[in-house]
Amino acid sequence: MRLILAIVMVTSALAEEGKWTPAQLLRFPAPELRRMGLHVPASKLWDARRGTGLLSAAISTVGCSGGLVSPDGLFVTNHHCLFSIVEEHSSPGRDLITNGFIARSREEELKGRASRLRVMRRFTDVTEAVRAAAPADAGDLARTKAIEAKQKQLVAECEKNAETRCLVAVFEGGLQYVLVEALEFTDVRLVYAPPRAIGEFGGEDDNYRWPRHTGDFAIGRVYRDGKPYKPETFFPMSRQGLKDGDFVMVLGYPGITFRSMTAAEMDYVRERFALSIDVLGELIRRVEETSKGSAEGTIAMAPAVKRYANLHTRARGQVAGLRRSGTLESRAKADDAVMQWAAGKLDYTKSAEAKRELDRLVAERRATLARDYLLGLKPPTALSHALTLVRLATERAKPESERLAEYLPRNVPTLRNQFVREQKSFFRPSDEAMFSCWAERVRALQGRERVAAMDRMPAVRELYEQTKVTDAGEAQKMFEESVQQLRARRDPLLEFAFALDVDLRAMEDEERRYNGALARLRPEWRKAVIAQAGRPVAPDANGTLRVSLAHVQGMVPQDGMVYRPFTTLAGMLEKHTGQEPFAMPPFLLEKARAVDAAKVPLNFLADGDTSGGSSGSPVLNGRGELVGLNFDRPWESVAGDFGFSGPYSRNINVDIRFLLWLLEVQGADAILRELGGPVRF
Repeated sequence: MRLILAIVMVTSALAEEGKWTPAQLLRFPAPELRRMGLHVPASKLWDARRGTGLLSAAISTVGCSGGLVSPDGLFVTNHHCLFSIVEEHSSPGRDLITNGFIARSREEELKGRASRLRVMRRFTDVTEAVRAAAPADAGDLARTKAIEAKQKQLVAECEKNAETRCLVAVFEGGLQYVLVEALEFTDVRLVYAPPRAIGEFGGEDDNYRWPRHTGDFAIGRVYRDGKPYKPETFFPMSRQGLKDGDFVMVLGYPGITFRSMTAAEMDYVRERFALSIDVLGELIRRVEETSKGSAEGTIAMAPAVKRYANLHTRARGQVAGLRRSGTLESRAKADDAVMQWAAGKLDYTKSAEAKRELDRLVAERRATLARDYLLGLKPPTALSHALTLVRLATERAKPESERLAEYLPRNVPTLRNQFVREQKSFFRPSDEAMFSCWAERVRALQGRERVAAMDRMPAVRELYEQTKVTDAGEAQKMFEESVQQLRARRDPLLEFAFALDVDLRAMEDEERRYNGALARLRPEWRKAVIAQAGRPVAPDANGTLRVSLAHVQGMVPQDGMVYRPFTTLAGMLEKHTGQEPFAMPPFLLEKARAVDAAKVPLNFLADGDTSGGSSGSPVLNGRGELVGLNFDRPWESVAGDFGFSGPYSRNINVDIRFLLWLLEVQGADAILRELGGPVRF
């Protein structure tokens, strides 16, 4: 029996630590789940044969999570998860970012050019097939190529239906491979977004902080063949509210955690976060300096500033949290305990060897940490588009079986839509400043980290003055051109992208060789870790559907300080200063002063196990009703990606009743009727 799916017994404390797969959840003893507070029968959660059940209403917005909430394809997620559509349809004369948006009819709903949404249908174990693809004596790079080829084959067979999107998800570095099948929809439309002063109330000052008073929600609708999608399952909205200690569960698609790593590997990731604090801080400063005072620049750069600021704050929280929690020291002790346990056990001889080699490999990676981080950072729009054009033309010339997955014919329309949407986010002064910041750092790299393409790169100003990549019309023509046609243009930015692509591919081959080693070593090590634990272990997050079991609960972050689990509209009023980021919209300020604001719920804490990608995750009560949306973690919980801590791991959620109340306040009657009507406190 495969170790990561073998569950014999579970306790409440254990269940709250972990992002559990649907298969694992169905193996939890029903009496224990009822004792925790879940009253929905397991048979109603997920039907593996039909690919439906309550969990199927938890959707992926490809980067965030969300929940279907009506029979006509209405879904809810976080404000920042639909921000790209808000930004796409905003202009200085129609500032939806600041003012928000309400579709008074379905005809007014705004389509997102590059938006996608997925509804899960099936999970199939393909471990044996993937493992068998690589010969036992294959080198690490050859192993990765063989695994990638098999994954590509499995995905191609799975995606014969035009609406179907598939991926082979890797669990515990290769201990298990699962073919994930989903329906993908590309007609996603914005129905409602609050003003930015509500959706981002507190801004970066309050990001990763508690208490919070933020209405981080938005509403969209998914269409199928031009008509609203009719889901088999959707979440009813609770109007009863919560109290301290109530059971909740968080359903979503957390992106990445680091808990399966050894202490040495975790320390390497910590160093990357430390570097990102420095780099992202400078990028934010340069963007703000170059866009200040420009309405066009402020709107165009809003997504970049939002993304960089969130990543910057998160990195600071990870580094500070690791230092405060002693997680690295605890993991080192746990590693030693597993090594001692495995000593003398013939079945786990390879596990100890694997651990030692994992630590040796990560020590080697430190030598190119700065290069790998900088070349892996999302480039400014101009360079990003030049690299996309170069990659697309290069990959198009190859047989489909040899192409990178994102450049396969089925994925090119999505790539094009993203390309076009990002053109609206181009603001030359800021883009040029970001390029200069990046280039200065890359050019300074020496030794093994040296990037050869930088030796031939013209001045940044010269690149921007002479390139046609930033011309939307010309760039659209380039999207269809071959390598020879792009070369014939003699465009300096394209020429630099061709040179840089050589360095990028060399680095990617190093990464693939490393991944081949992980596929060989990580499963051996994790076998021992799981066996020594003697209990169920939830796998690291990898962007697949997970369930976190939790309870509404405050926390004591430090001596003398208590975080109560609920906040209300009254707290937003107390924080209101009239100046960003604590400036309530006039209509909300007026309404808040006219009601008993302490009775209007806003945010709540729970001890859900969440991470990046969990944004927008539906939060359900024990009856399977929607009570909130996950959107953040307190500062003390950010380093939870490395390890769960009962006293400190908390997730921050917006109360769904605040959304219903706000829709009534703003007169969004049609939307409110579709959601079942108003709420009364």
